[in-house]
Amino acid sequence: MSSAPHTTTIVARHVVTDITVCIIPPKTSTCELDPRTWHCIEKDLYQYTSQHSAWLYVALANEDELAAETLVVGDIRAGERPPSSSGHWNSRPGGIWVLRKKFAGDIDQAVTEVEVLFGTDAVDPRPQWTLMQSPLQINAQPEIPVARLSILHGRAKPRLTADVPLRVREDSKFKIVQISDTHMVTGVGVCNDAIDEQGNDLPESEADPLTVRFIGEILDAEKPDLVILTGDQLHHDITDSQTALFKVVAPIIERSIPFAAVFGNHDSEGSHALSRTAQMSILQNLPFSLSEPGPEQVDGVGNFYVQILAPAPSELPVSTLYFLDSHSKLPSTTLNNRYDHIKPSQIDWFKTTFQSLRNAGNLSFVIIHIPLPEFKDRHLCIRSGQRREPTEGPSFNSHFYDALVDYGISAVGCGHDHVNDFAALLPQQTQHDGKTPQSPWLCYGGASGFGGYGSYAGKRFYRRMRVWELNASAGSLKTWMRLEYAIGRTDELMLMENGVVADPPVRKNDRSCIVT
Repeated sequence: MSSAPHTTTIVARHVVTDITVCIIPPKTSTCELDPRTWHCIEKDLYQYTSQHSAWLYVALANEDELAAETLVVGDIRAGERPPSSSGHWNSRPGGIWVLRKKFAGDIDQAVTEVEVLFGTDAVDPRPQWTLMQSPLQINAQPEIPVARLSILHGRAKPRLTADVPLRVREDSKFKIVQISDTHMVTGVGVCNDAIDEQGNDLPESEADPLTVRFIGEILDAEKPDLVILTGDQLHHDITDSQTALFKVVAPIIERSIPFAAVFGNHDSEGSHALSRTAQMSILQNLPFSLSEPGPEQVDGVGNFYVQILAPAPSELPVSTLYFLDSHSKLPSTTLNNRYDHIKPSQIDWFKTTFQSLRNAGNLSFVIIHIPLPEFKDRHLCIRSGQRREPTEGPSFNSHFYDALVDYGISAVGCGHDHVNDFAALLPQQTQHDGKTPQSPWLCYGGASGFGGYGSYAGKRFYRRMRVWELNASAGSLKTWMRLEYAIGRTDELMLMENGVVADPPVRKNDRSCIVT
């Protein structure tokens, strides 16, 4: 985690009274500003690429303590020349222009918050926030994504949430789009393994604009009731997590679709990355977000559940989605590409939550990023899609899968291994009572991001997303893939019918199994 020269506690009901940029030379750690008034935005405007550092400082005052003669900031602009609009604009470092005026009691006419985002492709999906098109003038290196101000006038209204419960539609169906491994960065990023509609290699291009466009195309084609983000929303070692995260969720928020997210191994990886806790705080405060940090006593950040109810006025759930943090790489340097496992506290949380819900619905599934060890079991029966690369999962099996079998979970959705997109079952042994336990479907989501890898063993593959569709009246769960360029569905498969696994495999003499 990076740290700014100094920070202050933001006062309640604050109003911006001034703004400046402080450039700090090497071997200097502070800016000569009164920390009781000035609050530092904890983002180096040079993005940690220079011996100098540059920081945006905002002077704050408490609205309740403002006198009639107090000057507050009514507007902010950026550019080489002063704005042409009326009023007396004051120049500040970094090409910032400030319009200050006496506070007249109308908070909507005052700037109350200021943020910095980076890149020509930056977006701010928060209602009432205005992202400036003109960047700050700070003489940064040309390859560094430009710094842009985003400002809020007045008080942010309560966020748009799904206070109305998620429910199946009148036709008893409910559709979910799974977006995995977007790998957004600060700036446009680089894609070096895209292909055209005929499968021919394309030259290197900007990555994140392609990812944003692909997300929008699939959302418009499928019109889902819910979006689930299954980790690695962000690439590793990026300089501003907030900028990248906003780009991921903006197409979802623009379409007023509820969404929920888990973290992947790369999301909080890097010396300047925001922690999972900080990223979850950002997600929680965004419109239409259902994401939650989960209980503090449970390992990880983002262990929570979301329920989908039957049509009103019923309060009975059709499905429960359990979201769990699958953690990251193990810190040991001797265990290359070895990943952590689902912890006992998480398994206990799942069991306790399942039992407390009583009727959790018979079409419930688990959402994680890193696949469980069972995804690489040699007895796995692949029913659709393909395994194109080895499964990279935990080095230790904590047997979370066994709990999912015991509790009748229908499916597990994950990301992580970008070019795998199979849906598979692990055959179960018939027990002494003659019954065969129902095993959950193990389903990869594929990767949607052009900034992450999209090739393996020298072969490139299309970016893709998984779609899930529940049908409450039929007790069914169906899935299919959406690929670049493809007009329709790919690898469509019925997973559950009448609440039970469709076409379950057996361990012996099942020629339909693809043993991997």
